[in-house]
Amino acid sequence: MTETRLAHGTPFADTALYRFLHDYGHADLGALHACAREEPVRFWAEVEDAVGLRWTRRYRTVCDLSAGPMWPRWFVDGELDLFDNLVGRIAHEDPARPALVWEGDDGATRRFSYAELDREARRLAAAFERLGVAPGARIAMYLPMVPETAVVFLAAARLGAIVLPLFSGYGADAVANRLADSGAAVMVCADGYLRRGRRVDMLAEARAAATAAGLAHLLVVPRLGTFAAPTPGGGWREWDYGVLLAACEPAGGAAPHPADAPLLILYTSGTTGRPKGVVHTHAGFPLKAAQDMLMAFDLGPGDRLMWITDMGWMMGPWLVFGGLLRGATLVFFEGTPDHPAPDRIWQLAARHRLTHLGLSPTLVRLLMAAGEAGLPRPGLPESLRVFGSTGEPWNDAPWHWLFDTVGQGRCPIINYSGGTEIGGGILACFAGLPQKPCGFHGPIPGMQADVVDTAGRSLPGGGGTDEVGELVLRAPWPGMAHGFWQDDARYLETYWARFPGLWMHGDWARVDGDGHWFIQGRSDDTLKIAGKRVGPAEYESALVAHPLVAEAVAIGVPDPVKGEVATCFVTIAPSARGAAQDWTALEAELVAHVAAQLGKPLAPARVHRVGALPRTRNGKILRRVVRAVWLGKETGDLGSLENPEALDALRRCREAFAAMA
Repeated sequence: MTETRLAHGTPFADTALYRFLHDYGHADLGALHACAREEPVRFWAEVEDAVGLRWTRRYRTVCDLSAGPMWPRWFVDGELDLFDNLVGRIAHEDPARPALVWEGDDGATRRFSYAELDREARRLAAAFERLGVAPGARIAMYLPMVPETAVVFLAAARLGAIVLPLFSGYGADAVANRLADSGAAVMVCADGYLRRGRRVDMLAEARAAATAAGLAHLLVVPRLGTFAAPTPGGGWREWDYGVLLAACEPAGGAAPHPADAPLLILYTSGTTGRPKGVVHTHAGFPLKAAQDMLMAFDLGPGDRLMWITDMGWMMGPWLVFGGLLRGATLVFFEGTPDHPAPDRIWQLAARHRLTHLGLSPTLVRLLMAAGEAGLPRPGLPESLRVFGSTGEPWNDAPWHWLFDTVGQGRCPIINYSGGTEIGGGILACFAGLPQKPCGFHGPIPGMQADVVDTAGRSLPGGGGTDEVGELVLRAPWPGMAHGFWQDDARYLETYWARFPGLWMHGDWARVDGDGHWFIQGRSDDTLKIAGKRVGPAEYESALVAHPLVAEAVAIGVPDPVKGEVATCFVTIAPSARGAAQDWTALEAELVAHVAAQLGKPLAPARVHRVGALPRTRNGKILRRVVRAVWLGKETGDLGSLENPEALDALRRCREAFAAMA
């Protein structure tokens, strides 16, 4: 069995999870899981109390399952003023507490106290009302990581409107499709942003999308200063965000809304067809985000949290709603974490006294490949207590580099796996407890996770045999999707059709003999070679363990004999490019290296070298896109792609390989 590692920075007895166990009378984490499973009404009432939700009208019952587990009603007949819960009460009780710090790509900074954020959001709420926004109206948000994103979320929550945050890298077509699907009449956009020192225009894309979708109002945040005055025409009214807010007095009074009122439509990337708009609610999404921050990340009032993400992905809204409900300070970063130098992310951590930093395994691999330049100098800031990570499985080498070399064994790596439809995490590590590299302690309390076989039966021994199966959930939870926007049938088909009564998440998972959990990748990415299922992460972990490899991705390719074979793509570490000139010899070495770890029958058929792998802005490698390009299929929605030139490199590689064959 893999040995556990214990970060020495924060003892478990000093964590928020330990205090939760003590305050609510649970002997240990196992007892808490049992309570969540056997007494869910008690458990979720304790959770909403612990995260500090205040109700304007107390709910009648915690959960109503009369329509089945697919359609639970949470906190039935309850009402809450989410705006007051997130900023209003702290603005009154501790007005000077820092709420949000922003740093631009160029080093510029902006800061908001809770009182200032409260006032700004009240002004925007008044402006929205002036434009006719009412409860249930949809507001699109097409913004980079600027403070106005949080202001939009808060103003919309105050009005009972629904926000659809859109990835800032989308083009006009992707934005227009989501505007049309949601029926949004108002969009807040920016004139652009800075990225790696370059100015990126957003306004032209926003205007084209507004024309195509029949938008009514376009509010423009002048981030770059290129927006001089509203442009007439196009069928919509254009507004200067700052001028409009200055003309509005802050909205006053309470703003209660039903607990199950829609709050967000989070669009997930799809390969074909209509985009999937995941609906989240006023009570469920903030509660789940704040619960996970409390129990897994040990985030509390006054802590400072930054996550490398975009507001168009789930972790952006998760950061805002969960972080503010916990009374923390949010730190937003506009740029890329390795520009202008690989240690930019560590400079940010020191400059803003971060306590919590979220980053992807891919980003860690990039920093590791930079050698000494990717390390914090003179060392990791003393304020930093916790690393967070989500979005993709870890490999051993980068995990140990972050834990041992960067963190010096002080900061736990809170591995966190869930998704947009979950509203947060299914599995996590817990600060203060010994953890296994690349793994999870297990389900977050309240998430009734299981690993099942192809018939939906629990694997023997509770899965503690290292056997891989489908990750499922056996009971609903408050943060779960409230369906897809105007598409109930697709929601049911996606998550509930395979195993009736069970939520099928689409991940392969395993539980080892010590009870630690591991994600093996998406089940639809799994390779089946000579009758054996193998997760692509196993190939990728083996390859990046080789000293010359910086990144790797593995896909399954049809084969007339084995049914399917593994084809891998790697990028070479910059420091090792001279040693990689004889590619024929190095490819044979890499194939042998993988075979030594996985067994000769599972050796990859080919390993190809490319200059870059396609990834999203938050660093996640797009394996489905690699497979589609290599097999000559439609790539589907590429709106989240950060580096389209990587696709050209893959196509050239495919053409060269075909010519040799």
